[in-house]
Amino acid sequence: METKDLYGVLGLKRDASKDEIRAAYRKLARKHHPDANPDDPASEVKFKEIQNAYETLSNPEKKRQYDAGPTSYFGQGSPTGGQGGTGGFSEFSDLFGGFGGLGDVFGRQQAQSPQKIRGEDVTVSVNLKFRDALEGVTTRVRATVEDQCMDCGGSGAAPGTTMRSCPDCGGRGTYTRDQGFFALSESCRKCGGEGVYIERPCSSCSGSGRVSRARQVTVRIPAGARDGMKVRVPGRGSAGRKGGPNGDLYVVTHVEEHPLFVRRGDDFVVEVPVSFVEATLGAGIEVPKPGGGRVKLKLPAGTEDGRQFKVRGEGSPSARKGGVRGDLIVRVRVVVPKKVTKREREILEALADERDEDVRQALFEGATDR
Repeated sequence: METKDLYGVLGLKRDASKDEIRAAYRKLARKHHPDANPDDPASEVKFKEIQNAYETLSNPEKKRQYDAGPTSYFGQGSPTGGQGGTGGFSEFSDLFGGFGGLGDVFGRQQAQSPQKIRGEDVTVSVNLKFRDALEGVTTRVRATVEDQCMDCGGSGAAPGTTMRSCPDCGGRGTYTRDQGFFALSESCRKCGGEGVYIERPCSSCSGSGRVSRARQVTVRIPAGARDGMKVRVPGRGSAGRKGGPNGDLYVVTHVEEHPLFVRRGDDFVVEVPVSFVEATLGAGIEVPKPGGGRVKLKLPAGTEDGRQFKVRGEGSPSARKGGVRGDLIVRVRVVVPKKVTKREREILEALADERDEDVRQALFEGATDR
């Protein structure tokens, strides 16, 4: 059986004073705080070890139990050796994991453990350029969160003190009132139903265990991010209370509009002008792509204004489908010349005489048939 040396975690000797414990904690907490090491997952594990060590060693009663327990248990002899008949524990409280004695286990109701509360989720926005959203980008966002108070380690109690069993409810969190044939159970007003209360609140956080703090968080925006998409960053929201887990950070993307490309799902739509001659005779044209560069497109003869062509795989990567790309939708706009030369007019008039067609005949026939 092994245990973590809490003094070693803080880099201290076992005879360290209260001020030395606090100073070591603050120094190491700043060094290993996740905000100071955004790209190092191990820093969060180290930070929690430091917090756990400080929570125990800054509390006189917990420190006394820790100093007595590991020494007796891991000292001379085996755990089942003959030291007071308790298998090496210095006192019966060690055997029951820190209870005050038999009275706490049998016969007297313990103060209930405070319910762990998950931290709140935090939502922030980030503005993205069109190309950054298309290709993906790693950026930093500023988020204001409720972070764990470094002075009290999140307990809410002044350094060197601890929570106490509520005197009004005896640590039960509730009290009972007789109502004739009924007994009404209500939450204790003094402790809010938690069974414990803070006698001396921490001056830094006013007993809440948390302080408001602005932090810079690195977030990876996936390729193909859409306007209004939420990117979740686990565990980077507000700190939990009473030992609860942190909330999450949600980053909402706002993508600038492109002057040419309009997004439709994972597809992009672009309007491409073609000349009257190209539309009539057919032609091979080049079309711009959203990410830069060009793609060739074959127009058939007789292409009408507004006709759409699909260029597969030239749209946006899908942020939800593993990068599968959408399509580029090309919408043709036939450009009619506003001015023509004398020679061009003669050619067009000759074409009109040659074709001698009435393109509106079907229109009027349809109108009179109804």
